[in-house]
Amino acid sequence: MATFTFLLLCATLSAIIFFFLFRASRCRRLRLPPGNLGLPFIGETLQLISAYKTENPEPFIDERVNRFGPIFTTHVFGEPTVFSADPETNRFILLNEGKLFESSYPASISNLLGRYSLLLMRGGLHKRLHSLTMSFANSSIIKENLLVDIDRLIRLNLDSWTGKVFLMEEAKKITFELMVKQLMSFDPGSTWTESLRKEYVLVIEGFFTVSLPVFSTTYRRAIKARTKVAEALSLIVTERRKEIEAGERKNDMLGALLAGDDEFSEEQIVDFLLALLVAGYETTSIIMTLAVKFLTETPLALAQLKEEHDQIRGKKSENEALEWSDYKSMPFTQNVINETLRVANIIGGVFRRAMTDVHIKGYTIPKGWKVFASFRAVHLDQDHFKDARSFNPWRWQDNSGAASAGNVFTPFGGGPRLCPGYELARVELSVFLHHLVTRLSWVPAEEDKLVFFPTTRTQKRYPINVKRRGVSKLCKD
Repeated sequence: MATFTFLLLCATLSAIIFFFLFRASRCRRLRLPPGNLGLPFIGETLQLISAYKTENPEPFIDERVNRFGPIFTTHVFGEPTVFSADPETNRFILLNEGKLFESSYPASISNLLGRYSLLLMRGGLHKRLHSLTMSFANSSIIKENLLVDIDRLIRLNLDSWTGKVFLMEEAKKITFELMVKQLMSFDPGSTWTESLRKEYVLVIEGFFTVSLPVFSTTYRRAIKARTKVAEALSLIVTERRKEIEAGERKNDMLGALLAGDDEFSEEQIVDFLLALLVAGYETTSIIMTLAVKFLTETPLALAQLKEEHDQIRGKKSENEALEWSDYKSMPFTQNVINETLRVANIIGGVFRRAMTDVHIKGYTIPKGWKVFASFRAVHLDQDHFKDARSFNPWRWQDNSGAASAGNVFTPFGGGPRLCPGYELARVELSVFLHHLVTRLSWVPAEEDKLVFFPTTRTQKRYPINVKRRGVSKLCKD
């Protein structure tokens, strides 16, 4: 037995030594970006996860950029990966989608979203569904059809706030109701909508876990929740098909999916809707929350925002809805949104896989390797933004705080996978901020801080105490 154990230990050590020698030889031959692949199999995944549990927004990349430069090699989530904190390289990766790179995410995310989510699908199907989403979220559609519902649903939610509220939870209710309305024409307040939202919370919690149910309780719960969500959406698709056969049609995303000539399968429609709900629900609600947090901590910015919106509200009756012209007359609001997107970085970056050996900046990214284009690292780089880690919405006046902002500011990605809902998100954020500052005043109920793993959020869901702003006070202001 002792001999067998000794032989097994020797074989294991030999395999590890061979692994390191082979890897070092291959790295020299291919001129990989400098870096450290870490331990066999595990790589630097544990360092990545532990780093993002600190209060520093970008510790893992900061440390390696200081040692190796803006393009470096590591090994995370089971695969060798080239990280880029270089805006030119990031742009090259985004623009060469489908040519040199293809979308590729960790198995936990892929399994939970489904192969027909916009994030994961490729080729002609991605182009068709991306184009369809853009057509439902462009400026003219928002102006003519969506703005009135956005305004109504946000006012309805804010009117129910009293005393202490957890802003992140309330924001999630708002964005989920908005997405369900826009995608499937469901009005808010139903038991079905709220029960579906609770399942979504469990799905999202499983995104950055070990994708093996036997090892991760969180992932196991997420898979069960994903099944429930898919079943609920399948029932809706079945009911809608019956309505269409009976001659009843609705002008929403689901209606467009069922009415087109593409004849999408039920699995494709369910995966597509599930992922869109995740995208619109999670990201926009966190931006809403963090915008309020940053404004609360920057009184001059909050005062200027209130002044801008009081002027708009002063020209309207108490419950009169915002119009498109009102949205277009919110320049400082757009500065606040830009700066919140830049500092918060809800989408920290994107994963891609090299479809062939890719040569860039004197290095080679081997075929099959993952790449991670980090938006957050660029957004928080002092070379691109002065005092980059400070919230300063005035930097966006004439883009004075950014060097070539179009190149270095990419909160919605870029290339063929540019987020199709970027304009819709801006409108929702603008309308939310308008009704918040003109209807309510607030103070933090307790101290809260940002955390950055598995996603950017506040640790305590940002509790605030709210009071209603009276009409008479608004007029005086």
